[in-house]
Amino acid sequence: MINLVRKPAVSGKFYSNDPLELRKQLGSFINKNKLENKINAIGCLVPHAGYIYSGEVAASVFSKIDLKENFIILGPNHTGYGQLLSIMTEGCWETPLGKVQVNSDLAKEFLKNSVNLKEDFLAHKYEHSLEVQLPFLQYFKDNFKIIPIVVGIQDFSIYKKLGKEIAKVLKDLNLIKDTIIVASSDMTHYESDEIARSKDEVAIDAVLKLDEDLLYRKIRELDITMCGYAPAIVMLSAVKELGAKKAELIKYETSGKTSGDYNAVVGYAGIIIN
Repeated sequence: MINLVRKPAVSGKFYSNDPLELRKQLGSFINKNKLENKINAIGCLVPHAGYIYSGEVAASVFSKIDLKENFIILGPNHTGYGQLLSIMTEGCWETPLGKVQVNSDLAKEFLKNSVNLKEDFLAHKYEHSLEVQLPFLQYFKDNFKIIPIVVGIQDFSIYKKLGKEIAKVLKDLNLIKDTIIVASSDMTHYESDEIARSKDEVAIDAVLKLDEDLLYRKIRELDITMCGYAPAIVMLSAVKELGAKKAELIKYETSGKTSGDYNAVVGYAGIIIN
């Protein structure tokens, strides 16, 4: 189990499987004039689509953050495989840019201190929402570890509880300053650009207010198809326990900019919380 390697599932599809091409693609997203004054973030919300669609939004977030030693990466379960709340506590994840180790000690603490988290590789094996974040982190930072958590459909109270459990472990181990909680989510799916932007504005407003209750309520009221709302709720619940005071929308875009199809778009938001 210790030597478990999670192989890339969407390399060559969502992003280039050639290391040189991938670095070139990542570099093309970065505005060199905006890399100063890094933000000391506690958490962030980033998209997880193919890089040609959402890469600029994700890069706008990671390029502005003072990257730390540990990244708790929370993603939704698109595949339906595995446990509903799934964590990997051992091994590494591989991308074209190399291998990223799981912080086994910290992951096992989360598992031990959570009521609902389960050790499960299957939920992670084909899930792209966590994988696509790694090359960005590898581009900007040489040494870091991850704690991968896939969040399936559960009760709202369970999301909030998981967030508080994560925060408690980080407090107890004095790792708040060394850790960033990443929520991986796209926004509205396959509605017109106008409607997507209107709905996403409401969801983004709730995140900017650090109000996971409002976010959940508006998603249900307006039928906002934000695929990673659960990871976002977990992240918001955690960062508030860790002292987060404000959030900033760094960039928003829809797939229409790339595809030219504004009748059925997907929205992408990049938000930093500190």
